Amino acid sequence: MAKETKDFSKYFDFSGAKVISEDQSGKTIRLNGRDIHIVSEPDYRQEKQRGKEEIQVHYENAVPDELKHLGVGKKYLIQTYGCQMNEHDTEVMRGLFEEMGYEQTDVRVEADVILLNTCAVRENAEDKVFGELGHLKVLKQQRPELILGVCGCMSQEASVVTRIMQKHAHVDMIFGTHNIHRLPMLLQEAHFGKEMVIDVWSKEGDIIENLPKKRTEGLRAWVNIMYGCDKFCTYCIVPYTRGKERSRLPEDVIAEVRDLARQGFKEITLLGQNVNAYGKDFTDRSYRFGDLMDDIRKVDIPRVRFTTSHPRDFDDHLIEVMAKGGNLVEHIHLPVQSGSTEILKRMSRKYSRERYLELAQRIRKEIPNAVLTTDVIVGFPGETEEQFEDTMSLMREAGITSAYTYIYSPREGTPAFDMADDVPLEVKQKRLARLNELIGHLSLEHHQGLVGQVIEVLVEGESKNKANVLSGRSRSNKLIHFEGDKEWIGKFLQVKVTAAQSWYVKAEAVSEPVAAVSYAG
Repeated sequence: MAKETKDFSKYFDFSGAKVISEDQSGKTIRLNGRDIHIVSEPDYRQEKQRGKEEIQVHYENAVPDELKHLGVGKKYLIQTYGCQMNEHDTEVMRGLFEEMGYEQTDVRVEADVILLNTCAVRENAEDKVFGELGHLKVLKQQRPELILGVCGCMSQEASVVTRIMQKHAHVDMIFGTHNIHRLPMLLQEAHFGKEMVIDVWSKEGDIIENLPKKRTEGLRAWVNIMYGCDKFCTYCIVPYTRGKERSRLPEDVIAEVRDLARQGFKEITLLGQNVNAYGKDFTDRSYRFGDLMDDIRKVDIPRVRFTTSHPRDFDDHLIEVMAKGGNLVEHIHLPVQSGSTEILKRMSRKYSRERYLELAQRIRKEIPNAVLTTDVIVGFPGETEEQFEDTMSLMREAGITSAYTYIYSPREGTPAFDMADDVPLEVKQKRLARLNELIGHLSLEHHQGLVGQVIEVLVEGESKNKANVLSGRSRSNKLIHFEGDKEWIGKFLQVKVTAAQSWYVKAEAVSEPVAAVSYAG
């Protein structure tokens, strides 16, 4: 019997709409009383393809001179959902807004433009966004001149864009993850036109360098080193919303890191959907993630982290480079998702329980003070009690000290969506509670082992609950509370751990703070 071919045409559907015009700039349709200009539309078929076309790198200015005053006297607000990649995309959009003269605001009624930068990884994130669009409809009715936009990963989903077109006519612009750099042009069109504008590239875009960024703090910064993912785990929508793997050139990444060092940033986090795959797409050089880390190790910035990694691509060279220490911190986030080989196979993770544990052991052998954290999904289709217990035991055997834990939720467009979601919600919730209880116990055990030790902390801010109490993080990303002067914020400090809690430790300062710690070399 031939396998049924899935009909993706139903996802982006504007049947019943009247086509008003169609030319090189796209097509304009009328739907439910509103004109919609579709520059480019999301396409599941294209998002599933991985073409061989060469990715171009562009260095031109993102904001044309004629748009640099578009936002003078106007304010913008961006509401961000999801992962660090979304947060970093927001930093880029802030930079674009401010190059056009806009000012940032946190007050909705003051904003001339409101963008929802969305996440598509879990269903509840999607529900939140649609709930928010419902609330914003009232504001839009009160202030018709307000420009309301939806961008990010949800915008890459054809079914989501169709739903917005049909049910949320008050939205003015929708754009995807591949064409953030087109924000100035889309804003111009939204300002001067009365149409909803849809510009969602389904094929991966090129790499756009020189995009402005407005980072919210001067201590820590995120640096994208690559975009997209080629792993196609069966539960994950990211390969479709973020596209195929594209690595930034090492010289561009290192130049950005050096610039951040000059600006006085104390910590950077290298970002990618799968940072370990960095460089695999280069055709003109043999240069992988371990090589990049080795070069960044020589930049005078105190701390370098990365997220997120895939166990399948975590090679010996990377471990060897990380073992050199210096500014490369010993915290490694290594998502496992399940401790059962059978479930890992159904997830298409391409490694076994045994291979993950071997990797953890190899890391600990070369980096004895390594601290491992992970991601876990409970209640994946077909997960038995015994398979869940495999996950519980792996947490102990791998020495996991902290984890992001989630209940499986089906995502339309992923292979797992067609699997029977046969673990009852009540069972999923009980498993999640048991897993979180275990993680809390393992975290407390680890923290108890720190009592009496003197460790370095980067002071990040004041406690929200207690006066004179500061908080910061160790190199291994442990949250630390201690008494001190708020003038210490932004500096490094040696503290002695005095007490352990499940999710943080208490400490006392044992030295005067210093502005920076040099680890380069």
